[in-house]
Amino acid sequence: MTGISARVLSGVGLALALAQGGAMAGATLAEPAPSSGAPGMITVPAGEFLMGTEEPSMTDTRPVHRVYVDGFRMDRTEVTNEQFARFTEATGHVTVAERPLDPKDFPGVPPDALVPGSIVFTPPSGEVSLQNHLAWWSYVPGASWRHPEGPQSGVAGRGQHPVVQVAYEDAAAYCAWAGKRLPSEAEFERAARGGLERKKYVWGDELRPAGKVQANTWQGRFPEQNSTEDGFAGTAPVASYPANGFGLHDLAGNVWEWCADWYRPDTYAKQKESAEVAKNPRGPGDSFDPAEPGVPKRVQRGGSYLCSDQYCSRYVPGGRGKGATDSGTTHLGFRCVADAATGTAADAGSSSSVNWVR
Repeated sequence: MTGISARVLSGVGLALALAQGGAMAGATLAEPAPSSGAPGMITVPAGEFLMGTEEPSMTDTRPVHRVYVDGFRMDRTEVTNEQFARFTEATGHVTVAERPLDPKDFPGVPPDALVPGSIVFTPPSGEVSLQNHLAWWSYVPGASWRHPEGPQSGVAGRGQHPVVQVAYEDAAAYCAWAGKRLPSEAEFERAARGGLERKKYVWGDELRPAGKVQANTWQGRFPEQNSTEDGFAGTAPVASYPANGFGLHDLAGNVWEWCADWYRPDTYAKQKESAEVAKNPRGPGDSFDPAEPGVPKRVQRGGSYLCSDQYCSRYVPGGRGKGATDSGTTHLGFRCVADAATGTAADAGSSSSVNWVR
C-alpha cells in the first residue's frame, strides 16, 4: 500500500471497519466564507502527454508512457453538495452509504452492528504509527453525503463544498442523470496537467510559488496535527484555489475523485507494451489489487486535503489512487466529463428551491 487512498479504501473495507467497531467521531472543519463556485464545463483540447510518474514510492505509476486523448469537456470543479442535492431530489437516488446492509455480505459481523454508515477520518489525539491506518479511520454509523462526519454533522453552510461519502455507483448515477460520464484515468491526468509537460505539480515545479498555497492539502504532522496554513481543516469550497492552465480547479487536493477505469497496478506496463502511443486508453477489463485480491476497485485521482508529503504525495498529476467501488469516505468525491462532440451538457448547478439540508 503506497498512498492514503489505497490505505483507506483497500485497507478499511466496510466489513473490516464494522468488525473493528469504529467509534463516532468527526473532524472539525473550518467555516468558509460563502462562495459561488465556478459552474460550467471547460474544453480540454486533444493531445499527447507523458502519463505517470517515476516517484520512487509510487510503483503503480510506472512506466511513464506516451498517451493521446481526444478532446473532451470537463466540469470546472468537483460536484458540490448543492448539485448532488438536485440530483437526489429529482431522482430519489439513495446512496450506498444510506442503504440497509445485507447480513450475507458481512459474515461474522453482529446483526446489531449492521447499520448504514461510511468511513470517516478520525484524527488521533497523539502520535501514531503511519503503518496503522486504522488509527485514523473509523466506520461511523449514520455517516453519508448529508452527514459527512456522522449524524451529528451536516452540510449546512457547505453547499459549495465538494460532495463526499459517495460510492462509485453514486457518482456514475449522477453523471448519467446530468448527461455526462466519469472521466477515464488518462482524461483526468491530461486535464490535471493543464498543458504542462513533466511538471511536479499541476501548477509547475515549485510547491508554493511566491509563497502562496496552491491546493488544499495537509500541513503539519499527519494525522494528528493539521496547522491549516491553507485555511481549511477539511474540504474547501470548490474553486478556492487558482485554476490550472486549462481553467480547471482542484485537480490536486481537496478530495479524491472517481475515475471510470478499473484499477490494476500493471496497467501502465501493459499500455506501454501494446503501443508506442496509447490512444484514448480506457483501462483494463477487470480489477486486481494484490493487497486485496477479489475486491473490485476503480481508480481515484487528484489526492485530497489529507495528502501530506510525510505520508501521501499522490496529489501530484501522475499519482494514482484506488478504491473499493462500494465505499465512500470523507475525502472522496468526483466530477464529470462529456465528449467534445456532445457540446455543453446541461449544468446541474445549485437551486435555492431544493430542500437538501436534512
